[in-house]
Amino acid sequence: MTAGGLNPTIVVQHLAKSDMDVHVILENAEGKDEITRRRARKLGWVAALGQLGTMVAARLLRRLADRRVEELLSRHGFDRVLPDTIPIHPVTSINAAETMDLMEQIGPGAILLVSTRLMSGKQLAGMPCPVINLHAGINPNYRGQMGGYWSLRENDAENFGATLHLVDAGTDTGGTLYEVRTRPASADFISTYPLLLTIASLDITRRSLEDALAGRLAPQTPQGPSALRFPPTLWSWIWCGLTRRIW
Repeated sequence: MTAGGLNPTIVVQHLAKSDMDVHVILENAEGKDEITRRRARKLGWVAALGQLGTMVAARLLRRLADRRVEELLSRHGFDRVLPDTIPIHPVTSINAAETMDLMEQIGPGAILLVSTRLMSGKQLAGMPCPVINLHAGINPNYRGQMGGYWSLRENDAENFGATLHLVDAGTDTGGTLYEVRTRPASADFISTYPLLLTIASLDITRRSLEDALAGRLAPQTPQGPSALRFPPTLWSWIWCGLTRRIW
């Protein structure tokens, strides 16, 4: 299940190369206004608008990241297009009734979330199989968004990594299945960290699904301090970039 984008496309390509029977449930992406209003209710409008500014800037800077993106795709043998052999099922939301109907039709042995909105507790309870999330951060300290960025910003580069975990009612709070850590290159920044972490996590993503299909999932409770992360505000991101070279 995904809202689309380069990172889930790469995951699908990898799983297809592994001869897995993959179906893509493609939901409509949340609008920026909806996301901003939700964050404003939690964090206030100043923080929410500042985070929106960073996300807009990061999207604009993706053009600057294209050279690095193409380098990573070429090195690992991926492209930007979903395999034409993979069935794609458009839905309005992973939480819609139509999505549950699709699950009954497809009968999946495992569900993987990559770049989706949060699955509601009601929808999760009705899923016919384990639901796994690919999270671009090490739980529990880097739950939420931009986990790789925050690990660097907090002088914790050893935990620049990704987590495969079971989905529960919280935000990235489910049992950990696998973790992977890597290192960004000097050419990487906030627009390329998620891609770098996605590529690093492909093997553990496949292993997590294989475990689910074989009935051998062994989730572990993540240890350490827990923090829910959001994108940095625009002014905070720029300040950190100028003073610490963490972009």
